[in-house]
Amino acid sequence: MKKKLSASLMCADLLNLEDAIKELEKAGIDYLHIDIMDGAFVPNITLGFDLINSIKKVTGIPLDIHMMVNEPSLFIDRMNLTEKDIVCVHYESEKHIHRTLEAIKRKGCKAGLAVNPQTPVEIIEPLIEYIDMLLVMTVSPGFAGQKMFLGAGRKVEKARKLLNQWGYTATEIEVDGNISLENGKKMSDCGANIFVLGTSALFLKDKALSDAAKDFIAYLE
Repeated sequence: MKKKLSASLMCADLLNLEDAIKELEKAGIDYLHIDIMDGAFVPNITLGFDLINSIKKVTGIPLDIHMMVNEPSLFIDRMNLTEKDIVCVHYESEKHIHRTLEAIKRKGCKAGLAVNPQTPVEIIEPLIEYIDMLLVMTVSPGFAGQKMFLGAGRKVEKARKLLNQWGYTATEIEVDGNISLENGKKMSDCGANIFVLGTSALFLKDKALSDAAKDFIAYLE
C-alpha cells in the first residue's frame, strides 16, 4: 500500500498559509491535514470551516479533515468537499456514529473513523463497512508536542490484522501524533500507510519542506 504524507496545517505559518500550501504542493504532499477542535471534545480551539472552504480555492491537494468535535454530524454540510477529500470523525464523539459516517459518504467524500489511545481498536468491527480510513491517534487528541503512547504500535498492528481478516485490505490506516522519522518507521512496519506530519518530521527550522518530505519517505523504505 502506498505510503502517504498528510501535512498538519496547525503547524504551518498561518499568517502566510497560502505560501506554505504552495510549498507543500511542490513537496508532493498527499493530503493537507486540518484539525478542527471545538474546545469541548478536546480542550483546544483551532481551525474552522470558512478556512477549509478558502483553502479549497487555492489548492488541488486533497484535504484530510480531522474533526475533534462533539456531534460532528451538525457540521458536515458546512464544508465544500470533493471525492478525494477525507472527513474523519471520532468514534467517541457521537452515540450513533455510523449515521455520521453515512452522511459523510452521501456528501461524496471519503469517511474516516478516529479512535483515541484508550479506545479499544475492536470497536471498529461493526463499522468496517462504513469507513475508507482508520485514524489511530498515537497521542491524546488536542495538542501538539506530546510523546507517542507506548501501545501505539500494537494497536496499529491489531487494526491492520482485523481489517485484513474481514477482507478490507484496501482500508487505509493513518497515524497522528509525534510522528518522527523513527516513530513513522515503527508505525509503517506495523501497518500504517498515512502519516500526519507536524513539527516532529516536516515543519523543521533547519530543513525545507520538500527535503523533509523526501527524507521521511526514504526513511520508511
